[in-house]
This record gives sequence, C-alpha cells and structure tokens, in this order.
Amino acid sequence: MRLFVAVRLPAVIRQTLHGLHGGIQGARWVEKDNLHLTLRFIGEANSGQLRDIDSELSEIDFHPFDLVLSGLGTFERRQRVHMLWAGFDTSPSLTDLRDRVEAAVMRAGFGPDGRKFKAHVTMARFRHGTRPDIGMYLQANNILATGIFRVDEFALYRSHLNHGGAKYEPLFTYAAGPSNC
Repeated sequence: MRLFVAVRLPAVIRQTLHGLHGGIQGARWVEKDNLHLTLRFIGEANSGQLRDIDSELSEIDFHPFDLVLSGLGTFERRQRVHMLWAGFDTSPSLTDLRDRVEAAVMRAGFGPDGRKFKAHVTMARFRHGTRPDIGMYLQANNILATGIFRVDEFALYRSHLNHGGAKYEPLFTYAAGPSNC
C-alpha cells in the first residue's frame, strides 16, 4: 500500500483553492477532497510496516498551531513546470511537526525523505511541462491569501491510484495535545 502523512485542510480552504481551478490548458487539477498539506511521503509499505509507522506517529506530541495559506508557485523539473502549488506563510510549529513526523517514519524503518521540505498544497500537475498560460495564471491569482486556520491533527493516508486519479483514505488520525495558549 502507498502511504503518506498529511494535514487535511479545512473545507473552506479547500473550496477557496477549488475555486481557482481552470485557466491553464492541459492542467490536471487536484480534486477538492484531495487537497492537503503533505508532511511526509512514505511510499509503498506492507501491513507490518504500517503498524510500525502508526506506532511511531502515535508517540508524536505537538500543540495546535495556526497556518495561513498565501501565494502560488510552481515546481520545475529539467526546466519544465510540472506542478502548480499554493504555499504557506513560514511557521516554526509546522516545521517542528514535519521534523517529528520525519523522525517517526525513520524510526519505523524508512530512510530519510531526502528532499527539502517546502510547505505547499499541490493544486495541479502538468504532463508536458511549461505552458505560456501558467505565467498569466500566476499573475492573476498570486494575491491568494486565506484566513488563519488551526492545525490540531494530522493523519496517515493510503493513496489508491486508479484511472480516474488518486483517492486518499485516512487510516489513522493523530490529535494535538492541549494548547499552551
């Protein structure tokens, strides 16, 4: 089974992002219910590894914190845009949670992620690279800013890949402890 750890975005945030779909030819837009903030992609795991991951993630102690979604950008591969994303304002609490998740997954027997963490929500993917309309889309929509939302849990997800796209199934949810505020 294919696994990842993520924060599910509130419905109002997912709706705001979904409202930005369109305007880029050839974009494969992420379905509204699949919009999330990935903390760690794990990949393939068996049922024994799933139990180990769940056990380690269950030990993470964190307090609720606030996030703000702000701005759009792209990731490139070989000088071709392959992904459109919405980013987050800098958050030490988010970075700390991500580091704790990374350590837990490594304790469960998986190697380090190896990629620098960039807090983002994938909005669209592109098969054929850069399109001239991406720049226009970014100029028109880069003032994106949502209200503050509270992160008080994260989840371990299973990704089901099929012809219609991926479906994400939360397997376990991990709640924050009491807030210091």
